[in-house]
Amino acid sequence: MERLRTFEEFWPFYVSEHSRRTTRALHFAGTTLVLGAVVAAALRSPWWLAAAPVLGYGPAWIAHFFVEKNRPATFTYPLWSLRGDFRMWRLMLLGRMEPEVERAVRLYPRAG
Repeated sequence: MERLRTFEEFWPFYVSEHSRRTTRALHFAGTTLVLGAVVAAALRSPWWLAAAPVLGYGPAWIAHFFVEKNRPATFTYPLWSLRGDFRMWRLMLLGRMEPEVERAVRLYPRAG
């Protein structure tokens, strides 16, 4: 696949890599834990920031390797993936993620 040049080009690809509901749920949990760690760092101890990557990437990578069975986009597009995580989290919170998934899987159908 040709390298994506903008976040808006990347977004449907990112969503297609999160096509299974369980994958998105684990990402939502991980992103929520990261946000909690940031709050805990601000209120209690900056050491919580050290836990943030494990709290966020742990559930996400479990989802990619065992549920979605794909390679996390963060390995190729780390900053866009982080931005995508927060966009997906917000859309899931608002109940507006499903149309994004439907569009993405049309653009990037799963092989096999």
